[in-house]
Amino acid sequence: MDKLQKFELMNKIVRELEDLQNSQTALIEKIGKIEVDNMNGLNDSYLEKNLGTMHGKIAENVDSVTEIFAHFEAQRDEYAEKNSAAIAAAEAAAALEALK
Repeated sequence: MDKLQKFELMNKIVRELEDLQNSQTALIEKIGKIEVDNMNGLNDSYLEKNLGTMHGKIAENVDSVTEIFAHFEAQRDEYAEKNSAAIAAAEAAAALEALK
């Protein structure tokens, strides 16, 4: 795998981690809405207990994904900085090849 391919793969992983982070955040928001609805009239103890547990577990996942995302994004940026000339040359060569 050349430097450009590796950089592109790293970018793909960063996008996927960001999507995962957004998905986990959306789950927390949805659970929160259900919890509020339950508190505003239903007061179902089973929902209260289990949604609270789920909320906590997903919040832990969000923290983990956020940490992984930040670490890998920094790693990708460092790689791009160290290999900027090789990446730029490969991108230029690919652009020229695409014109043929």
